[in-house]
Amino acid sequence: MLIAEDLMLLLLDPAGRPRPDSTKLGLGLAGAVMLDLALLERVGVADAGERVKAGRVIVFDATPTGDPLLDEAMRIFGEREGRKPQDVLPKVAKGLKGAVLDRLVTAGLVQHVEGRTLGIFPTHSWPATHAHGANPFLEGIRSVLVHGRTPTDREASLICLLQALDCVPAVVGDVGLPKRELRRRAKAVRPDDTAGVAVRKAIEAVQAASMAAITAATAAGAASSG
Repeated sequence: MLIAEDLMLLLLDPAGRPRPDSTKLGLGLAGAVMLDLALLERVGVADAGERVKAGRVIVFDATPTGDPLLDEAMRIFGEREGRKPQDVLPKVAKGLKGAVLDRLVTAGLVQHVEGRTLGIFPTHSWPATHAHGANPFLEGIRSVLVHGRTPTDREASLICLLQALDCVPAVVGDVGLPKRELRRRAKAVRPDDTAGVAVRKAIEAVQAASMAAITAATAAGAASSG
C-alpha cells in the first residue's frame, strides 16, 4: 500500500469520517504521495549543487512506476520541477482525497456509506470493513511515541504528516500522555539512522512543506471568512 493510503486510514475517525477538513487532508495526502515517490527515488528535494536550487522539487527518475496515482503526481512534479515543494503540493492535492478513498474501497478496506442530514444534506463516510481489522501502523506509531522505539522510515513518514496536520493526539488516542507531550514527541521523530540521506531529507522537507502549505491554506481560509 501507498503511504497516502495508510495515512488516509489513520485519518478516518471510528465512524469513517476524515478528521481534517478537505483542504488540510488533500495537502497531507499530497505530502504522502511525495514521500511515496521519494522512497522510490523518483522525486525529492534538491541539495546544493544539483540542477535546480537547493530545497526545490527535483525529479531523479521520470520512469513510470506503473501506479496511476503516483505517475500522475510525478507528472505534476515534473512540470513544476525547480519550484518550492509547498507551492507544488496544492496542485498534487487536487482530487487526491477521492482517488485515495476509491482505492481503499476497491481494496475492500473501507466502505462508502451515503446518507442525509435532516433528510436534505448529503453525507459521506468510509467506515473500516472487517477485512481491514486493526491498523498495524497505529500500534507502531503508539510504540514510537509512547515507548520511544526508533521508527521505521514509513512510521517516521506517517508521524511527520500527522504532526503537520495536527492530528497526532486524535489519531493516537488515550495513551496516558498529555496532548502537548504527544505533539512534542512527534515533532522530534526522525527516520532511522540506517535510512538513506535522500529519504531523511525528503521526510524532513515534506514535513516542512506540508506544514507551510497547510498554514497558508488555513490563513487564506480565515481571511476569506473574516
